[in-house]
Amino acid sequence: MIVTVTPNPSIDRTVVLPSALVRGGVHRVAESLDQPGGKGVNISRACVAAGVATCAVLPAEPDDPFVHELDHLGVPSAPVPPAGPVRVNLTVTEPDGTTTKLNAAGASVTAADLDALVDRVLELPADAWVVLAGSLPPGAPQDWYAGVSARLRATGRRVAVDTSDAALDAVVATLAPGTAPSLLKPNAEELAAVVDADPDRLERDPGQVALAARTLVERGVGTVLATLGGAGAVLVDATGAWHATPPPTRVISTVGAGDCSLFGYLAADLRGAPAPERLASAVAWGSAAAGLPGTTVPTPDDVRAGDVAVRSLEPTA
Repeated sequence: MIVTVTPNPSIDRTVVLPSALVRGGVHRVAESLDQPGGKGVNISRACVAAGVATCAVLPAEPDDPFVHELDHLGVPSAPVPPAGPVRVNLTVTEPDGTTTKLNAAGASVTAADLDALVDRVLELPADAWVVLAGSLPPGAPQDWYAGVSARLRATGRRVAVDTSDAALDAVVATLAPGTAPSLLKPNAEELAAVVDADPDRLERDPGQVALAARTLVERGVGTVLATLGGAGAVLVDATGAWHATPPPTRVISTVGAGDCSLFGYLAADLRGAPAPERLASAVAWGSAAAGLPGTTVPTPDDVRAGDVAVRSLEPTA
């Protein structure tokens, strides 16, 4: 089972343009699509598509239209009130796959609201993966993910964290064996920021990515899955490092692709797959998502794990 925690869920509104975006211009929209989103919600939607048990924990009133839409999609959820209105995030996609995102801040929360989310997670099976994902809403302390990860790890739960900016900085600042996340999923830019590396060099050199990720493993993180967009992903744990490249993909929207990569990894882990196979699954699910509009999640029929090339990697200095 995969339990997702999305403290700042969103309605993802995707606007598809028939031509390149011109700043200050007037554009006709080819297509508009609204989907329930937020990183954790996207992962739970992928679970449903693949037949993996899940529960999406999020701040929402039980009768919120957002929750009703999750019900309609067959996504089991645990809405935790009280909650303000769900924010709307706008994504503009161009024909060449360029994606522009305008994300709202979200409704404010209190410490009690956040504690209620964790209490709800602790009511769910202890052998599930728990994914803490996305931005933090106004009112949340930047070290919230760090504290929750440590609290859940103390109960024996496996915890994956996918966040950015100050929230990710706080997680990395407090890393320690036994309380650090079981899995951390940065992209190249996020990894570069937390280890003080050159993001352009990481994008060009998977060996450099492995070297940077290994510093986090040495500080207590169980596994680092670093996604690199069209260059695939790098996986590093205490036993080794691997790089995977995706099959050829016509990119339509990159929104949610990283979330599907994380799902692909966790789904393979639940099957007991070895590290290279987990990485191949991550890259296959991520690339399949990039070939779909908006935050549409792929189904297993869309995923080509057999077309992903995986190789062992030696970190380069």
